Amino acid sequence: MTTPRRPSRRRVLGMAATVPLALTADLALGAGPAGAATGPAFVMAHFTESPDGLGTDYGLHLAVSPDGLEWTPLNQNKPVATPTQGAGGLRDPFVLRRQDGTFTVLATDLKGTDWSYNSQYIHVWDSTDLRSLTGYRRLKLHDMTTHSWAPEAFWDASRGQYGIVYSSVNSSGHNVLMINYTTDFRTASAPQVFFDPGYDVIDGSLALGVGGTNYLYFKDSSKQALVGARSAGLAPGSWQVFSTPVAHGGTEAPILVKSPSSGTWYLWGDTYTPNGVFYAWQTGDLASGTWTPVDQRRYTQPVNSKHGSIAPLTGTQYDNLLAHWGAPAWNRLKSYNHPDRYVRHAGFAGRIDPYPFDPYTDAQWKLVPGLADASGVSFQSVNYPDRYLRHYSYELRLDVNDGTSVFAQDATFHKVAGLADSAWTSFRSHNHPTRYIRHSGYALRIDPVSTATDRADATFRIGY
Repeated sequence: MTTPRRPSRRRVLGMAATVPLALTADLALGAGPAGAATGPAFVMAHFTESPDGLGTDYGLHLAVSPDGLEWTPLNQNKPVATPTQGAGGLRDPFVLRRQDGTFTVLATDLKGTDWSYNSQYIHVWDSTDLRSLTGYRRLKLHDMTTHSWAPEAFWDASRGQYGIVYSSVNSSGHNVLMINYTTDFRTASAPQVFFDPGYDVIDGSLALGVGGTNYLYFKDSSKQALVGARSAGLAPGSWQVFSTPVAHGGTEAPILVKSPSSGTWYLWGDTYTPNGVFYAWQTGDLASGTWTPVDQRRYTQPVNSKHGSIAPLTGTQYDNLLAHWGAPAWNRLKSYNHPDRYVRHAGFAGRIDPYPFDPYTDAQWKLVPGLADASGVSFQSVNYPDRYLRHYSYELRLDVNDGTSVFAQDATFHKVAGLADSAWTSFRSHNHPTRYIRHSGYALRIDPVSTATDRADATFRIGY
């Protein structure tokens, strides 16, 4: 198991732009009051779904990151809270850092994929530190016979209130973004239409006060893509669409994030064709409305994660969350030259396959001290713990440990700096030290490495 890195101001991606301006402090969104939290670490809230449902859970899941790119699921990627009212499950959780530095978590009142389920409520929790979630309740937002999807919140300094933005079908007959105002997330004002471009839109994400302009990204259902609108203020009805749509298949659930170390903005999106893959785009100018895809080598989503949100943490909060909930006892291995693929076993053969898949536990490994040499590592299967990845006739397969020295040597590898990228990792065979684990035709084997292609095939990232 790798140890999560302590937050560093190097490679910090950024904080969720929906965080109140008063709390962004020394970051690019504006100066905050003394004592305001400023990062440098991050928390993601999400729920989970996997292709065959083996990793599906409609509770609140949390993951942390020191850089906003590589995520460590907390609590073994199990829920840290589960709703007990309404539908008894959630989707689309959102973490808000409030003006006093505490947290409020909002979520859609929906379990599963019954899109006809109507709820005028959203789930709400309070927390001082996200180690405990208290005051669970549902907050009523409207009286319409419809849903209240994907709530997000922001601080509107001009009103001295928080705005809660969410998707509902109003009298127009299509989804619009509605807004209610609140000071305590226990009672809320009457709903208003926040944004209605005349067609179906859901999933709003805000970036406030950027060069004197506010930005709102949303899913345009007709395009199955993420689109931006902007406004000089925050008044309902003041938004004008301006950007070029971005998507990778059908894409929803935008998250706007800004790098504090550069002028780069990132836009995260969650795809549903195929379901469950996060993609990211970047731009150096939010006002341009144009985006470039980010290389998948640079980021890894929590396993089975769906429709997340990102909020800033202090370094101490990051450490405390890891200490309280714990990092996973397992790792995943991402391919360097096929970063959409992960090392897994299938039919007890070692290979790399595109994420996501079920059983998702086929790609989870305990990196234990090498069976033949404790300075090396062996790959113990999570879902078949009596089996280890070993080579046999140079092909990698998952076999039961028979206790022999031959097996121990075949199942032992030595970590070295990545042959294609020293920030990644390669694995040298213990008993065939001129050979390395690599993929060939997506099957895993140990081979000598000589060409640039060989080196790329033999390079992996150890993560979660």
